[in-house]
Amino acid sequence: MNRILVCLALGVGLFFQHLAYAQTGQNPEYLQSVGTLDSVYSQKLNEYREIYVQLPSSYNPSQNKKYPVAFVLDGEMFLPTVHNVLGFYSGGFMPEMVVVGISNAKHRVRDLTPSKVTELYGMPFNGASGEADNFIAFLETELIPFVESKYPVTGFRSLIGHSYGGLFTLHTLLSNSQLFSNYVAIDPSLDWDHQALLIDAEEKLSGADFKGKSLFVSLGGQLHMQNPEVTIDNVMQDTTDFTLFARSNIMFSEIVKKSSNNGLAFDWKFYPRDLHGTIVYPSLMDGLISTFQWFQMEHTDKFNSPDTSKEELYSIVNYRAEKLKEHFNYVVAPYPEDLFNALGYMSMDMGQMEKAKMFLQFAIDFYPTSANAYDSMADYYERNNDTANALQFVAKAYEISGNNYHKERMEVLKKG
Repeated sequence: MNRILVCLALGVGLFFQHLAYAQTGQNPEYLQSVGTLDSVYSQKLNEYREIYVQLPSSYNPSQNKKYPVAFVLDGEMFLPTVHNVLGFYSGGFMPEMVVVGISNAKHRVRDLTPSKVTELYGMPFNGASGEADNFIAFLETELIPFVESKYPVTGFRSLIGHSYGGLFTLHTLLSNSQLFSNYVAIDPSLDWDHQALLIDAEEKLSGADFKGKSLFVSLGGQLHMQNPEVTIDNVMQDTTDFTLFARSNIMFSEIVKKSSNNGLAFDWKFYPRDLHGTIVYPSLMDGLISTFQWFQMEHTDKFNSPDTSKEELYSIVNYRAEKLKEHFNYVVAPYPEDLFNALGYMSMDMGQMEKAKMFLQFAIDFYPTSANAYDSMADYYERNNDTANALQFVAKAYEISGNNYHKERMEVLKKG
């Protein structure tokens, strides 16, 4: 049942495009409605902190499925952008994720900066600053446990921040790298406190083990605040404060590259046409694609070709399953259930029954609580005139679903 004819007509590639568009489903009352407001009281911060939580569109509470989670600083501003990127790229390029937007509307400088300063951009600064470590403690001991207790998330976490949020993201990587698996720092303010984080990076990046961690850093195109003649090719020759922001970013990337033996997966990108305020969207797209490069599906052409052997397809599926398990550190279905289902029916329609059974069995193996997976295997046996096994699998589907459709189908099969 539930054949996806688009796979039969247009191939597996378009299935993933269809899946990505499906993630953008909106509340019919609005063009876009993103993020449910929640809050948590923090003893570390001595205040309530608002968060905005967006569940994947595929979330079904009856399935008890959990997802990776992305924590987004300045979430009231950037959660919709992360949601849009995931809407277009989830499926083939990155996993579906729960997105938690953390409000930093209040005490932003205090919470996101790693050191206290009394001067900022040459002017006296009397505001609160330098409490990033306390904010990390809030994330680790209060917010993350709160989210894990209330929402369907796993321990595979990503942290995303822009500007001071990017500075905080890098400080968290250096001071508590085990808290997140992935770090996306968008145009980070590494000029803070006379480039203090660069000194920290020199020490910690060369001596620590960052295996299994990934970092993406971006730099915007406004390299000099007043002189457009300064380019990426000559900015490092400028010694004025007008290029300190850009030079700090480039210097950090060089420090990371020098410490390449620490296991950190690192990617850096310059956006010559973007300003500090516009760089977020392209950085999120490229950063998440880079972060989850290992998640991207391989050998889709093999699934599209009827000449690919069952043994090769079996190997591809199992390779992907093992690869995802290694990165996530828990078992993850290598492909959506609907894709296994579609490939099973497509193989049956082409008369390739061994392949069909293999794909339908994969659906059962990876989605053992799905009534549809068992019902589809019943279709396989019925098409092969094996009524006894067809009845057995429909009975299992009925056991899971309690649906009258399965009950009535059992009666039909019993009558022969």
